[in-house]
Amino acid sequence: MRNPRDIVKIRVHDGIVGLIYLGSVALANEFGYNFIFVAVAAAVLQILSPITKFCPVYTILNKLMPDTTPMQNGSRTE
Repeated sequence: MRNPRDIVKIRVHDGIVGLIYLGSVALANEFGYNFIFVAVAAAVLQILSPITKFCPVYTILNKLMPDTTPMQNGSRTE
């Protein structure tokens, strides 16, 4: 990491993913268990992201924070 804002990007990523998990559990509790599939989809993407080097959240954050080091942008050179 070359930039101190890279740490901010990682924390924002973790916060977004955490909100997806908590939101999925809250929606499943209120409206039905089908919302658990949102958490399952997020978990599958997190498990596959080290292999594929692609994360949709980092893709968005890379565009919103161009002054930081690109993370998990699909590049195999990382």
